[in-house]
Amino acid sequence: MITYLYWIVVLGLAFGAFFLLAKRTYWRAAAGCAAGILLVGWASYVFHFEQVFVKRFGGVMSITIPSGQLHIATTWKDDNLWVENYDPKTNTCYFYEYSKGNVLEGKVVIKDCNPLAGAALK
Repeated sequence: MITYLYWIVVLGLAFGAFFLLAKRTYWRAAAGCAAGILLVGWASYVFHFEQVFVKRFGGVMSITIPSGQLHIATTWKDDNLWVENYDPKTNTCYFYEYSKGNVLEGKVVIKDCNPLAGAALK
Protein backbone atom coordinates (compact mmCIF):
# COMPACT_ATOMS: atom_id res chain seq x y z
CA MET A 1 0.00 0.00 0.00
CA ILE A 2 2.80 2.40 0.89
CA THR A 3 4.44 1.73 -2.48
CA TYR A 4 1.25 2.67 -4.34
CA LEU A 5 0.98 5.87 -2.31
CA TYR A 6 4.60 6.74 -3.11
CA TRP A 7 4.07 6.30 -6.86
CA ILE A 8 0.80 8.25 -6.79
CA VAL A 9 2.65 11.18 -5.19
CA VAL A 10 5.56 10.98 -7.67
CA LEU A 11 3.24 10.77 -10.68
CA GLY A 12 1.07 13.57 -9.28
CA LEU A 13 4.12 15.82 -8.89
CA ALA A 14 5.33 15.02 -12.41
CA PHE A 15 1.95 15.60 -14.06
CA GLY A 16 1.30 18.69 -11.96
CA ALA A 17 4.62 20.24 -12.96
CA PHE A 18 4.01 19.31 -16.59
CA PHE A 19 0.57 20.86 -16.74
CA LEU A 20 1.58 24.01 -14.86
CA LEU A 21 4.46 24.69 -17.22
CA ALA A 22 2.68 23.48 -20.36
CA LYS A 23 -0.24 25.79 -19.60
CA ARG A 24 2.07 28.73 -20.27
CA THR A 25 3.39 27.12 -23.50
CA TYR A 26 6.75 26.12 -22.04
CA TRP A 27 6.53 22.63 -23.55
CA ARG A 28 10.24 21.80 -23.46
CA ALA A 29 10.61 22.91 -19.87
CA ALA A 30 7.42 21.06 -18.93
CA ALA A 31 8.62 17.78 -20.46
CA GLY A 32 12.10 18.15 -18.96
CA CYS A 33 10.78 18.96 -15.50
CA ALA A 34 8.31 16.05 -15.54
CA ALA A 35 11.02 13.66 -16.80
CA GLY A 36 13.38 14.89 -14.09
CA ILE A 37 10.79 14.33 -11.36
CA LEU A 38 10.08 10.82 -12.66
CA LEU A 39 13.79 10.00 -12.85
CA VAL A 40 14.48 11.24 -9.33
CA GLY A 41 11.40 9.39 -8.03
CA TRP A 42 12.46 6.14 -9.69
CA ALA A 43 16.08 6.43 -8.49
CA SER A 44 14.94 7.24 -4.94
CA TYR A 45 12.69 4.20 -4.91
CA VAL A 46 15.27 1.78 -6.30
CA PHE A 47 18.27 3.05 -4.35
CA HIS A 48 16.62 3.85 -1.03
CA PHE A 49 12.92 3.29 -0.42
CA GLU A 50 12.19 -0.24 -1.74
CA GLN A 51 13.71 -2.22 1.13
CA VAL A 52 12.77 0.44 3.67
CA PHE A 53 9.11 0.09 2.63
CA VAL A 54 9.31 -3.71 2.81
CA LYS A 55 11.00 -3.85 6.21
CA ARG A 56 9.28 -1.02 8.05
CA PHE A 57 5.87 -0.68 6.42
CA GLY A 58 5.01 -4.18 5.20
CA GLY A 59 5.69 -3.80 1.50
CA VAL A 60 6.20 -6.68 -0.94
CA MET A 61 9.50 -7.87 -2.44
CA SER A 62 10.25 -11.00 -4.49
CA ILE A 63 13.50 -12.94 -4.54
CA THR A 64 14.22 -16.00 -6.67
CA ILE A 65 16.38 -18.78 -5.23
CA PRO A 66 19.00 -19.98 -7.74
CA SER A 67 18.28 -23.30 -9.41
CA GLY A 68 19.62 -26.32 -7.51
CA GLN A 69 19.86 -24.51 -4.17
CA LEU A 70 17.67 -24.94 -1.10
CA HIS A 71 16.60 -21.96 0.98
CA ILE A 72 17.63 -22.08 4.65
CA ALA A 73 17.05 -18.67 6.24
CA THR A 74 16.51 -14.96 5.68
CA THR A 75 17.37 -12.10 8.02
CA TRP A 76 17.65 -8.32 8.05
CA LYS A 77 20.89 -6.55 8.98
CA ASP A 78 20.07 -2.86 9.20
CA ASP A 79 18.16 -2.22 5.95
CA ASN A 80 19.87 -4.99 3.98
CA LEU A 81 18.36 -8.42 3.46
CA TRP A 82 20.60 -11.49 3.85
CA VAL A 83 19.45 -14.80 2.39
CA GLU A 84 21.10 -18.15 3.18
CA ASN A 85 20.89 -20.97 0.66
CA TYR A 86 22.40 -24.45 0.54
CA ASP A 87 23.67 -26.27 -2.55
CA PRO A 88 23.53 -30.03 -1.83
CA LYS A 89 25.57 -30.94 -4.95
CA THR A 90 28.65 -29.01 -3.81
CA ASN A 91 27.90 -29.14 -0.05
CA THR A 92 28.23 -25.34 0.08
CA CYS A 93 26.24 -22.66 1.89
CA TYR A 94 25.78 -19.23 0.32
CA PHE A 95 24.84 -15.99 2.05
CA TYR A 96 23.60 -13.35 -0.39
CA GLU A 97 23.10 -9.70 0.56
CA TYR A 98 20.37 -7.67 -1.11
CA SER A 99 21.26 -4.05 -0.42
CA LYS A 100 19.46 -0.86 -1.35
CA GLY A 101 19.57 -0.54 -5.12
CA ASN A 102 21.74 -3.66 -5.39
CA VAL A 103 24.79 -1.38 -5.29
CA LEU A 104 26.82 -3.03 -2.54
CA GLU A 105 25.82 -6.66 -2.64
CA GLY A 106 27.78 -9.12 -0.57
CA LYS A 107 28.25 -12.85 -0.95
CA VAL A 108 29.71 -15.24 1.60
CA VAL A 109 30.57 -18.81 0.60
CA ILE A 110 30.99 -21.51 3.26
CA LYS A 111 32.50 -24.70 1.85
CA ASP A 112 31.86 -28.12 3.36
CA CYS A 113 28.71 -26.78 4.95
CA ASN A 114 26.12 -29.40 5.73
CA PRO A 115 23.23 -27.80 7.64
CA LEU A 116 21.55 -31.17 8.09
CA ALA A 117 24.55 -32.77 9.87
CA GLY A 118 23.43 -31.46 13.27
CA ALA A 119 20.02 -33.06 12.85
CA ALA A 120 21.63 -36.40 11.98
CA LEU A 121 23.72 -36.36 15.18
CA LYS A 122 20.69 -36.09 17.48
